[in-house]
Amino acid sequence: MSEHFSLLISTLDATLRVSTPLIFAALAGMFSERSGVIDIGLEGKMLVGAFMAATVTALSGSVWLGLLAAIAASVLFALIHGFACITTKGNQVVSGVAINILASGLTAVLALTWFRRGGSTPTLANEQRFMALEWPFAEQLADVPVLGALYSELLSGHNILVYSALLLVPVSWWLLYRSRFGLRLRAVGENPKAVDTAGISVAWLRYRAVMMAGVLCGFAGAYLSTAQNAQFIRDMTAGQGFMALAALIFAKWKPFSVLFACLLFGFLDAVAVRLQGVSLPGMGEVPVQLIEAMPYLLTVILLAGFIGKARPPKAIGVPYVKER
Repeated sequence: MSEHFSLLISTLDATLRVSTPLIFAALAGMFSERSGVIDIGLEGKMLVGAFMAATVTALSGSVWLGLLAAIAASVLFALIHGFACITTKGNQVVSGVAINILASGLTAVLALTWFRRGGSTPTLANEQRFMALEWPFAEQLADVPVLGALYSELLSGHNILVYSALLLVPVSWWLLYRSRFGLRLRAVGENPKAVDTAGISVAWLRYRAVMMAGVLCGFAGAYLSTAQNAQFIRDMTAGQGFMALAALIFAKWKPFSVLFACLLFGFLDAVAVRLQGVSLPGMGEVPVQLIEAMPYLLTVILLAGFIGKARPPKAIGVPYVKER
């Protein structure tokens, strides 16, 4: 196997790992915003999910209990956002920003108070994390040219949350376009008055959408602290919630397009990491700051010039007031 092919496989392998939290978060935003509720708070819900996953796993020794705690905490924050936006009909952008600020401050204070480690949780042992799963015959097929590397290195060797994120894309597509719930969800984001006239509760539909967003953000947060890393670190989401939101807009709120956008952003991130320490002709060694900024710069460029007109749901950001 050539050196260039090996580099490509390792980059694509890293792309899958880096893209996983983006896929979870972007799908979360898709369900919320398809119902008409703007979700700027993806970052905050991921952060509380990551904190609770690492905390409960460290205290209980069970990564599955940590995952459940992450989902519960994220859903709680989603319900706070839902109460502010759906019940009290507050400004959805302001509520989302408040969720992010609250999550950032609360997780840092609790981590510092409970563990005295500068805002981090204890490091998890391997048996307390979601570790890589080897596919059947991966080791035996590793030496087979091309196909062996694709199977044993690219497809095999990821943890269960990576495979879950990929599986959720077709499941989300079916739920959104082939189920009664999905039809109603899309309708409430486009014309809530028509949904209300049909005798369906607009508020309950939107609450279910934001709770689904909370569940998926819980998965994203748990992945960050118990799969990709082995502990919670202060503000460890590092803007991934906003990148997921950008991917969602880039994908025009469609599940398979969301997958493509997240993989693209993950690929850019993986390439940026591999450029560290590399000297380019005529430039010398690429500055670390430029490398770290690359995924975000390219995200802005792609959003500005390559997606065309992204038309959001018509009722997004508009609180529904029932006519009497």
